[in-house]
Parts: sequence; structure tokens; C-alpha cells
Amino acid sequence: MIVWLNGAFGAGKTTAARELVQLLPDSTLFDPALVGAALHGMLPKERLAQVEDFQDLPAWRRLVVDTAAALLCEVPGPLVVPMTLLRQDYRDEIFGGLAARRIPVRHFVLDADETILRARIARGAATDAEDTRAWRLRHVTAYTAARRWLTADARTVDTAALTPRETAEAVARAVRAGAGACAIVQTPEPSGETVAAGVLLFDEEDRVLLVDPTYKPGWEFPGGVVERGEAPARAGMREVAEELGLRLAEPPRLLVVDWEPPEPPGFGGLRLLFDGGRLTKEAARGLLLPGAELRGWRFVTETEAAHLLPPVRRERLRWALRARERGRPLNLEAGVPVGE
Repeated sequence: MIVWLNGAFGAGKTTAARELVQLLPDSTLFDPALVGAALHGMLPKERLAQVEDFQDLPAWRRLVVDTAAALLCEVPGPLVVPMTLLRQDYRDEIFGGLAARRIPVRHFVLDADETILRARIARGAATDAEDTRAWRLRHVTAYTAARRWLTADARTVDTAALTPRETAEAVARAVRAGAGACAIVQTPEPSGETVAAGVLLFDEEDRVLLVDPTYKPGWEFPGGVVERGEAPARAGMREVAEELGLRLAEPPRLLVVDWEPPEPPGFGGLRLLFDGGRLTKEAARGLLLPGAELRGWRFVTETEAAHLLPPVRRERLRWALRARERGRPLNLEAGVPVGE
């Protein structure tokens, strides 16, 4: 298990974490900032200059998950992780990676009023460099902006009037009571190539439906991995029913087959997109969302989708829409048509 202490700089995460490891039996402190420091020592200066924060490095987010999993193979108890995590897509990526490894996360936000946070950061002036202090103050504003989704996602502990020990005691009581559990879908990591089926659904204006998964960054099409012995079109129908509460009357029509090459740590495989047809306004209003798996959904134009989808899925959608216009499926390799 991981007990993740989130919150702005000045909330008391590190001091509370040190106290918490004394209260939770067999627990171990894991500071992901050490992973960031290691990357700063290994990556070229040119790459480091491209990011403001080590959290923006995909390698950091991947290594945090891998390191946490490796540590839990070495120690008996939970990991206590004090780390500010304000971007929801980074939270999705890291917590989704942990969930894929069957590592449960208890998510806590150590909260305090903005004036208190700024005062605490200012008190650290004697030991902090000026640029470090300014950087931390900027992140107080970012925390205020992220506070709505954070407090909805995690158990909040108000630290304004608490000592680090009292904060740790409050978190420990909540952990023992089962609070702070992060309800995120646990999608097993593939051990080899997979076949996945996505279904494109359209509204009466011919906009396409995208969903926002909680367990990985970026928007996605409704769908999922085809199970052993399952027909891909039927898998798409099953996923649409599970994710959106919508039951398609008949198997959807194939639009594209895309071979996704292996790119470590992924194994690649076949990605199929089907045409699920148009939904009436009444049918769209009846769409449901399982809170643990999807955060939301929306109908978007192709142009709007280009700003929401990762590059690989963006290209897949582009060719799926062209196939729909032409009335025949397309065969893709890494998002590029072949045999045309």
C-alpha cells in the first residue's frame, strides 16, 4: 500500500511523513524528489532545459511507479510518499500505473489557507535559495487552482492548526479506518501484445464521443482490451455497455485496423476502431459513467479532438473518420494507411 501525502509547499507533507512512518507499523518513507534529483544528474542539460519541473519528464512519472513497486518488494509495510502532485493527468498516469501493479493508494491532501502556506514558505527563507522560494510561492497559486479536483479525489486534512505530529496522527487514524482509498480502476499491465477494440459514437451533429479515463492521461475512445476467446466487435459492445450504460443493438461496423508497434514499456498489438452509429439527444442524455473508471465524456469535432487525444490516437481517429466517409475500412500501421 502507498499513503500519498499531497498538497502545496508549506502544507507540511515532509515533516508529517517523517512522523507518520513512526505511527504506521513497518512503513517506509519514499520521496519521489530523489528520483527527480537522479534524473537531473543523468539527463543532458538540453533535455532538462525543456522542462520547468522534473514532474514534466515522462521518465520521472514512470520511474516513480517502478521504484515504488520495487521498494514494496523489499520492505514489509506501506510506503509513505510526500509529494505535491497538482496536475490531474500526472495523477492519472502515476496512480493508474500503481493500480495496474495492484498497489492500492491512500490519497491525502494536507490543506491550509493560502496566507498560511505563503507565511510558512517565507519562514523558510533562511535555508531556501531565493529562486527556490519564488518557485514554491508560484506553486501555491497552482495548488489553489487544483484544489477543487484534489479535495474531491482525496481525503483532506486541514493542517492550519496542527503540528506535524498531530497531522500524522490524523492521517494514521484515517488510514486505519480505511479512508483515503483512491477508487481507480485496476487495469492489469499487459504481458504481451494485445488486441483492443474502440467504438466511435456520434451525436446528431456528427461530433464524436470521447471519454476521460481516471487511470491514464489523455482522452480516449470508449472501448478496451479484447478478452481471450472474444470477438473484437463484441468486445467493443461490451465495453460501451460497461463504461457508458449504452447497449448497442448490433455489432458495430469496422473502420480501421491499426498495428501499434511495441514501444517499451508497452508491447503494442492491434487496435481496432468501430462505427457505433449516431445517438439521439435522448440516448446521449442517458449515458452513465462508472466513477472509478471514467471522469467524464463529451462530444467533440475532429479539430477539438486533436487537442484532447495523444498523437497516436489522434491519427487513428483521423483515418477512422476518413474510412467512415469512404464507406470502407482502412488498414494502418502505426497510424499510417498501407495498401492505399
